[in-house]
Amino acid sequence: MAQVAYVDSMLREYLIFRGYSNTLKALDVEQRNEKDQHFRAERLIEHFNAAVQASDLKALRNLWLHLDNYLFSKLDHNYAVAVKKLENNLLKYYLVTAYSNNKSDKISEFFKKLSSELQQQNEWKDWFYFSFCKNAEESPTFALYFTKQWQDTLLLSLRNFLTTVYQCLPQPSFVRAEQEAAHMQRLQDENTRLRARLQQLQQEQQQQQSSSAASSQNLSSGEASSSRRRQQQSLNDILPFDISPPGHIVDDFCIIASEANIVGQASDAQARGLKLLIRNIGNAGSPVLTRKDNVGDKSLSSSKRRSGSVGRSWI
Repeated sequence: MAQVAYVDSMLREYLIFRGYSNTLKALDVEQRNEKDQHFRAERLIEHFNAAVQASDLKALRNLWLHLDNYLFSKLDHNYAVAVKKLENNLLKYYLVTAYSNNKSDKISEFFKKLSSELQQQNEWKDWFYFSFCKNAEESPTFALYFTKQWQDTLLLSLRNFLTTVYQCLPQPSFVRAEQEAAHMQRLQDENTRLRARLQQLQQEQQQQQSSSAASSQNLSSGEASSSRRRQQQSLNDILPFDISPPGHIVDDFCIIASEANIVGQASDAQARGLKLLIRNIGNAGSPVLTRKDNVGDKSLSSSKRRSGSVGRSWI
């Protein structure tokens, strides 16, 4: 893989800079002996098998704890049962191998260090009798674990499990340094684009608000002008009365003056008629007075006085 080769070159450069000549030689040997440039599960199986054959409990436990912390802990919880079963079988393989090599002290050391941890598990209850059992390879409880078939099956299952896990796990952060840098650059570019887009949207929103305010003002002014136009139109729609215009132009004041003269002439004629009536009443030859000859002098004189007073008041 290109990333692994790039990291190898960086590591070599660092070792040369620091002067780690022995580490550089060991790296060269490891790289020459490795057939391909990626991890192989057989290497771990070799380390496990070497620790078991040498009865090195510390090396066995440290390697397993390292894998558990940095590899198995990243798996789904469904694999927890399989991981625990492989660990227990590997420890049982260690005890069986120590018993076959007549290393009873290693068996006692095993239970002394791990008894507090193993006594919590039911499948280890019979194994606390293992250090006191004679001819354990013939015991029905432990005979299965001494067979070569079981031991080979255990190592094969462990190798397949490690191979599957390493294929599914992501690459280490040290290997993915260049990819992480490129990913961070892409995220920064995307963040810049999003900020520019947000600023553009804010400007567009402000423009829309200003345009809506202007349109509302135009609408209000348009409504006022339209209302004025409607009023003018309503006034224009009124039809005048069908009155024929006069033949000639006459001044209104002239009409009023002529009407006043006519009224004055009528009143003068009436006054003259009343005066003539009063005069006729005062004459002796009046037909009204001849009808009153039989009336007494007193009544005649009183009627004359009344008539004379009335005539004088009108005159």
